[in-house]
Amino acid sequence: MDVLNSTVGDTTSLDSGRILFKRDGYGPQGSGGNGLLLHSALAVEPEQGQPLGLLWQKLWTRQHRAQPPADETPAQKKQRRAKARKVQQARPFEVKESYRWVEAMTTVQKQVSLSTRVIHVFDREGDIAEVFDQLNSLSHTGVVVRAAHNCALEQDPHRLWAKLEAQTIAGYHEENLCETKTRKARTAKLAIRFCPLQLRSPARLGADSQLPVVAVYADEVDCPDGEAPVSWMLLTQ
Repeated sequence: MDVLNSTVGDTTSLDSGRILFKRDGYGPQGSGGNGLLLHSALAVEPEQGQPLGLLWQKLWTRQHRAQPPADETPAQKKQRRAKARKVQQARPFEVKESYRWVEAMTTVQKQVSLSTRVIHVFDREGDIAEVFDQLNSLSHTGVVVRAAHNCALEQDPHRLWAKLEAQTIAGYHEENLCETKTRKARTAKLAIRFCPLQLRSPARLGADSQLPVVAVYADEVDCPDGEAPVSWMLLTQ
């Protein structure tokens, strides 16, 4: 590959708040919000992180759910939710909101030249098996995903976190952390562990699905007193 580009994917909530006339045709979001959802694939220069432009966007709205009966009993509520889960699980993946992560990967690959390798960077919401499964059919696309699930592994009794915690520290890396509402700005010293492994494929993908990844675990050491240590599990392919 002659060119390497990074693409950051994330979803933005376009909340119209209390603008009543926009409630017609808009959908629910978050905790009581109302508006649209916009998923973007932003191309950035991999060395300095400078934005290069938008490669893809998807705009959609959620459907309002029917209000449950006012006299619904706890047992009826449980049954209603169980039925709703079954309906959701039966829906084709292509019509689910989570499809946007795979759709971004496949669409962007069609737009770039064969000499360009695109690495998609996803947050924990993009940690779904279909993302890694799709990579098997994409020739010049890769991902870095922050893991959200302590996945089971193929032919290994350990789960993801235990597997990486058992690895030898390969080195240390210092990362400058910005100030947030819950922490002060500081330089974190991270112990780096990594290993190749294969995630156990869910039954919905079929028996032939293979999900090989390299897991990278960055765990803070010597964290200052009173601060919560940072810990990142990354899955890449």
